[in-house]
Amino acid sequence: MRDQEPASGHPERRLSTKETAELLGVKPDTVYAYVSRGQLSSRREPGGRGSTFDAKEVEALARRNRREGSGSSGSGGELSVRTRITLIEKDRYYFRGVDATELAARHSYEEIAEWLWTGELRPGITFTAPKAAVAVARRAVDALPEHAGPTDRLRVAAIAAATADPLRFDLSEDAVLGTARILIPTLVAALPPVRRTHRDEGPLAHRLWARLSGRPADEASLRVLDTALGLLVDHDLAASTLAVRVAASARAHAYAAVSSGLGVLEGPLHGAASGLAHRLLLDVLDQGTAAPVVADELRSGRRIPGLGHRLYPGEDPRARALFALLEEIPGAAPALAAARDIVATTARHTPLHANVDLALAVFTVSSGMPSTAGETVFAVARTAGWIAHALEEYGERPLRMRPSGHYVGPRPPRPLPE
Repeated sequence: MRDQEPASGHPERRLSTKETAELLGVKPDTVYAYVSRGQLSSRREPGGRGSTFDAKEVEALARRNRREGSGSSGSGGELSVRTRITLIEKDRYYFRGVDATELAARHSYEEIAEWLWTGELRPGITFTAPKAAVAVARRAVDALPEHAGPTDRLRVAAIAAATADPLRFDLSEDAVLGTARILIPTLVAALPPVRRTHRDEGPLAHRLWARLSGRPADEASLRVLDTALGLLVDHDLAASTLAVRVAASARAHAYAAVSSGLGVLEGPLHGAASGLAHRLLLDVLDQGTAAPVVADELRSGRRIPGLGHRLYPGEDPRARALFALLEEIPGAAPALAAARDIVATTARHTPLHANVDLALAVFTVSSGMPSTAGETVFAVARTAGWIAHALEEYGERPLRMRPSGHYVGPRPPRPLPE
């Protein structure tokens, strides 16, 4: 292959797609994914049959990938992963550079998901699940015991849906996007409906409502639910998202990657936190005041659920957006008053702002939903963000999410135990 001579007079070495893929340790399809994300530039030569790439640019990307793969962050030893999806700073957060709360105020959950996945808005888009996938997922979910939680059901639904997709191992961007657009509505459709009369069509929030509440849905409440889904779609490298990226780094298919996220989400410090806040709100409403309830929590050495967030020294912007919408729902007034009482009472001990879990709890309590409803909303919403991170990780060097263990046990050799 001939080197091209740039205008400066210095030779510019060009690499073929195959050479670029070999240097980066990825498939040729991934090379073009780098181009679409702006991480590489390509050029098609006159009369050539394929694109060529600047060798120096490719080598720089390879060095960057190696640094990331070693787990080096350059800022205190914590794992750092380059991402173009979510930025959190100064009590605000952004999806691909756009204020997330503004996006959620103006666009549906499905539209925000498309923005995360492709960087394009598709007004009016809705996700539809194939009947075959829904049937398989429902049968699997219906076989679970009655006491199974929402995350159990969603994880089983994801695995069942995978078995109905013989092309699930195709990790090309178009294939994964196709999977995402059918997996999310399949997860919702697999959940047992609370209302006998429901329709599995229209915006996802409308379909999800019937799985969470036996009450008829009003427009204001549906708007809160759709906004909550949009606000919770991603939040940088939360524990569940990191699990998804590790799975994607090992080239697990999208269903398996989402299942990894659901497994981590079930912890009380992550997706289940809104359920704890829900029960706290009910206790305050039952007592008529927050003081004895908060006192019991503090006396037991437990943190008050729904308050504070390690990434937001000030207000959680997600909570602020949801509380503003909840103010417009008359039926939410008692739960809102109870939430304000919890914040004010706790402030005498530790001044903390309400977080999104408390806002979700106000919504689920005032909508007659079970304590697990917030966890369901969180899991369905975050599935789109997990897919976005899996897509990003599929474009990176395989198995780069492999830190080295720091062994601190007894030094070998030791005698065999008797």
